[in-house]
Amino acid sequence: MAAGAAEAAAAVVEVGSAGQFEELLRLKAKCLLVVHFWAPWAPQCTQMNDVMAELAKEHPQVSFVKLEAEAVPEVSEEYEICSVPTFLFFKNSQKIDQLDGAHAPELTKKVKRHVSSGSFPPSASEHLEDLNLRLKKLTHAAPCMLFMKGTPQEPRCGFSKQMVEILHKHNIQFSSFDIFSDEEVRQGLKTYSNWPTYPQLYVSGELIGGLDIIKELEASKELDTICPKAPKLEERLKVLTNQASVMLFMKGSKQEAKCGFSKQILEILNSTGVDYETFDILEDEEVRQGLKAFSNWPTYPQLYVKGELVGGLDIVKELKENGELLPILRGEN
Repeated sequence: MAAGAAEAAAAVVEVGSAGQFEELLRLKAKCLLVVHFWAPWAPQCTQMNDVMAELAKEHPQVSFVKLEAEAVPEVSEEYEICSVPTFLFFKNSQKIDQLDGAHAPELTKKVKRHVSSGSFPPSASEHLEDLNLRLKKLTHAAPCMLFMKGTPQEPRCGFSKQMVEILHKHNIQFSSFDIFSDEEVRQGLKTYSNWPTYPQLYVSGELIGGLDIIKELEASKELDTICPKAPKLEERLKVLTNQASVMLFMKGSKQEAKCGFSKQILEILNSTGVDYETFDILEDEEVRQGLKAFSNWPTYPQLYVKGELVGGLDIVKELKENGELLPILRGEN
């Protein structure tokens, strides 16, 4: 019995990083991959982990994975995980299905259906359409988007490094995408924008060009007029974070949280009796992306007191447990 339990536990892989998740998607492309986005504080997640362990014994040809949603925020954000438990189903590295909530019979039914049907992903033309929609979303992810090799902190090619230096010199606020992290985006964007090389700079979703074009725009003093949103956005974020003494940036509103993490932080704040205002980041993509860079905090919700970032759900929970939350909210600390 003990050996069987150990075997079931081993059949469920635990993922602890975005890199490990990407690698697993690649390695398990030929089989059905079921990923459980969970949280240790939610008892229903623990129950569903047990259900998944049983399913792993019944379906050895299926790969079952559990991923702690708050511990790997990059993956949770990418797939817009708003509550736990959430199950995503993948085939050929593409998401083919989703199940929200602790519904053991439905999970069992979906696994059996996808195993028996094969659940092949869309045709080539449908896939191209999906890719183009994804590229459109990525190029519009921030007012100024740089597609580069590496990251602004660690460029992995001389041209990307020069581009970052120019943008920083002109105090242009931008978001970036590392094309080495996604081969599909790397190749697809060349066709999508009819531009064969990297880096590529976009403003409001429109391609401006590569390094040579940006250098020309800098020389002609046009660059600052083409990328005017950066200082404006920073100014706007300062105003928003100071809009009330206590400001919560969340998914949804006080009346209707659209994410389990936001719902929990609302409950904590409501229990303090302190007045606070909220901002729904789902209503404003510019603020959603800009605030991550502005405060160097990659996930939501985010709590601010007098314009200063306090932190996310985990920090607020710790402060509450330590009895420090109320004095901070009242501005006594």
